[in-house]
Amino acid sequence: MTEHVVLITGGTGGLGLAFAERFRQAGARVYCADLPGAASADTEDFIACDVTRAGDLQRAVAQILVQSSRLDVCIANAGWVPPWRNTAELDEAEWDKAQAINVRGVAFTLAASAEALKASRGVALLMSSVNGRFAHGQQMAYSASKHAVLGIMRAAARDLGPYGVRVNAIAPGPVATSALLSRVAARNPGVDDAPRQALQSMAERTALKRLVSAEEVAEAGFFLCSAAASGVTGVVLPVDAGIESF
Repeated sequence: MTEHVVLITGGTGGLGLAFAERFRQAGARVYCADLPGAASADTEDFIACDVTRAGDLQRAVAQILVQSSRLDVCIANAGWVPPWRNTAELDEAEWDKAQAINVRGVAFTLAASAEALKASRGVALLMSSVNGRFAHGQQMAYSASKHAVLGIMRAAARDLGPYGVRVNAIAPGPVATSALLSRVAARNPGVDDAPRQALQSMAERTALKRLVSAEEVAEAGFFLCSAAASGVTGVVLPVDAGIESF
């Protein structure tokens, strides 16, 4: 990956940061596009960007091309998990936000990057989830958005394949990021041990009896974007410790 240029949306924290660190280890020039005020916003490779705004995404790609003259890898990672809701309690604003970030943001990240990826015969990686392959109760908005990512990936793989561009998706299981721990705590106010109990319960539902790490997800994503996967496009790779085995 030396001399390759990589764009990662939502790249300043969580899985996005793990991706950024993995590609930097391989010698790539990594640009992290994230909301203004995000962590690492003062670094030269940070680009202020709201993925719900197509103009922001177009300006981000244009900035990369000015500074680095090419774009080899685009990782559409930015996402948002709404609060849990039963079907009868769906919230319109939460639904719209989830679709704007997780669906429209992914689609228009690809749209903004397409011509640059054609020029480099590059790779795009889209962030789905185990909730893009099956669904959990009380997560309709999130599950719908992550299912949609797979449709975007499959259509883009067809569109961009003739130009030598590969498009894949990755579907992580639960990862003990600070965001996940915060969501668990919010769902169990006043229960100090709730995060530990929730993570243990999630781990017990996997074949490996543990959760995957951010580094394992990043390593799998790196593989899909590397020459080792040069014949792989239009697929979704689960990285979930075997959570779908049950």
